[in-house]
Amino acid sequence: MVSPHGIQFAAHLISSFYGELCSKVCECLLRRGTLTLAQIIQSTELSRENVINCLRVLIHQNCVQAFAVQREGAFGEAPRIVTQYMALFNNIIHKLRAPKFMQIVSEELGKDGLMQHGRLSLKRIIDRNEQTAGSSDIHVVRESFIRLLNARFIERCPAPEPFLAPPAEDEAPAKRRGAKSAKIAEPKTTEQRALAAAAPMESMRFLMEMDDLPEKNDDESSDSVTHRKKRKQDVLKSDEDVLDANDKKEVLWRVNFEELVRRLRTKACISYVKTKINDEAGIVLSAILDLSGRPESRQKAEKTAYLSMNAIYDEVIKKEGGLGMDFERIRVSLDQLGCETLSTGLDESYSIGTHLSSFSYFNAVVESVVLRRYGREAYRVFRLLSKAGRFLETDKISDSTFVEKKDAIKILYKLWKDDYLHMEKVVSSGARQSLFLVWRVNKQTLWEQVLDEMYHAALNLRLRIAHEQDRGKEVLQLPREKLVGELEKKYKLLGKVRVILESSLMNLDEAIMLFHDF
Repeated sequence: MVSPHGIQFAAHLISSFYGELCSKVCECLLRRGTLTLAQIIQSTELSRENVINCLRVLIHQNCVQAFAVQREGAFGEAPRIVTQYMALFNNIIHKLRAPKFMQIVSEELGKDGLMQHGRLSLKRIIDRNEQTAGSSDIHVVRESFIRLLNARFIERCPAPEPFLAPPAEDEAPAKRRGAKSAKIAEPKTTEQRALAAAAPMESMRFLMEMDDLPEKNDDESSDSVTHRKKRKQDVLKSDEDVLDANDKKEVLWRVNFEELVRRLRTKACISYVKTKINDEAGIVLSAILDLSGRPESRQKAEKTAYLSMNAIYDEVIKKEGGLGMDFERIRVSLDQLGCETLSTGLDESYSIGTHLSSFSYFNAVVESVVLRRYGREAYRVFRLLSKAGRFLETDKISDSTFVEKKDAIKILYKLWKDDYLHMEKVVSSGARQSLFLVWRVNKQTLWEQVLDEMYHAALNLRLRIAHEQDRGKEVLQLPREKLVGELEKKYKLLGKVRVILESSLMNLDEAIMLFHDF
């Protein structure tokens, strides 16, 4: 489920990029869940043509997934196939991260570019490169495309409308073989089944058949001048063409958000460890993550594979600042990172959990929120409970934090009322029974609440940036030579404010990404 402010933030992003109508359709799907075309029309009160056009844009931009299901007909009628649509919240939020994705590509591949137009065939990539870069050399575009593909920055698009067959009656009972198996074989939701059915096979996901490369002809060259005259505001019309019957036969490609987000997470992990522990721990973590490589499937591993000390050392000394580190210093860093050790004779192997909770990232963020909102005594109380990870009595909390009992009770009730804590009443056993309260941090609920507040803050920052731009548009539109005196001061001030706001938004987005993915 998407949080309330998460929905508002996603709808605002769609509105900024694709207009109010698309935002209305997207918000409807986020709030109400998977819907048919008729249900979307009824909920949004838009015309059928507008809804269809909006869905085309959103599907093309990887923000909506369509799928077909079989519904039982009325009495005496045959079953019918119905198309349903669901919003892809994660992909919508990724629109905010486009500059970070472009930076990753530039750092690794130079100015290779990145597909910015949703789903495209290789032919359309070549056409759009000619429009934007003015180059018609197919071989240059192909080499750039192959580099992006080898780095897994792009992938084949999912199927536009997979069909979900009704589950067989004997499927569910066959999987129930004890508690552990039942947990693993937990039934998937319709939306999860749709995404799995739409996803290309792993063997085909990054495969390009070279025979499919289009040949340039004179007609295409002559049309290029006309194409250059199209404005960016015509995105709706151009996006409709991508979903035509002829284009469905071509292989379509899109940005691989999964790989780019994985790299952003890795950078964020290393940066956090360097800040909270030291640079050497960050170097060791970077070495371990590089040795572990990317996962070969879409499933998230809970921890890395076990790596030998010799392998970690060889990778560490390749890193900047790692050349002077010896085995003992690496072992200290591995211990600080909370790595698991596997000893087999004289050899030692290490593995680290992929969850950032291993580095207390979530606790640090939430503790800072508690400190700002409730004060230092509340911070000490919350930190004690967060580290304990279990129920503690009121008296023990008061004694351990050096907070007066009456003050501790007020703080605990305040945190409990705001859903930071979970409280239970316990009756002591024995001849003289007494009632006392125990408390613990309800981490799952709390993290969801903090994430929702982050979405709210990100939305406010986006709105503030838009407000500042609108307020200063008269100055920003003036030619540079006319910016003198007070106008120049106002122009510089607007620039500083914008840099601060956009920098704050990017930092906040990093925290959102980590909280959401872990």
